[in-house]
Amino acid sequence: MNIPNMKLRNISIVVVVLLILDQALKIWIKTHMCLGESIVVIPDWFQLRFIENNGAAFGMHIATRGGFDWGKLMLGIFRIAMVGAVSWFMVHLHRTRKDTPKGVFIGLALIVAGALGNIFDSAFYGLVFSESTPFSVAQFGGHYAGFMMGKVVDMFYFPLFQWNGVPRLLQFLVDSNNYFFGAIFNLADAYISVATIYLLLF
Repeated sequence: MNIPNMKLRNISIVVVVLLILDQALKIWIKTHMCLGESIVVIPDWFQLRFIENNGAAFGMHIATRGGFDWGKLMLGIFRIAMVGAVSWFMVHLHRTRKDTPKGVFIGLALIVAGALGNIFDSAFYGLVFSESTPFSVAQFGGHYAGFMMGKVVDMFYFPLFQWNGVPRLLQFLVDSNNYFFGAIFNLADAYISVATIYLLLF
């Protein structure tokens, strides 16, 4: 086996391990917690709070009269196309730029793993789980949505401090209770965010 193929195999292993970690955490959350339930990990700083992302980009819904969410489908297609493009780019770098730093490949692997993690939620969770509710935990063997129409599981919540009087321009940084940082996200989102910042900086 030549060196480029060995590197490509190692990158593939990284992607698979990251994807398994993301899916294992999401499946545990979905099968052990009711929708909206929280587990306090570090008081006043870090919680596992189970929510589901029911929309497309920025919560947008574009549905037909039959209730089919075209916005969600388009976002899923975009994610699949992004995985294909980034994967092709990694292979291209292996073959043509043997001096490419390892960090570039790690960053690209994080993006692929993150995108795949959220694709899996949308593609398959609606087919294999019952629906999560505030009163019941999801079970394997259910069916609450069609292919690519499943909900993405989010759980990391860091309500660092309350920021009252936040400027309108910065309101996206706080939640409904004015806590900064108010976003609830998952491991796949973290992969993509860390990788993007890393690649832009270095």
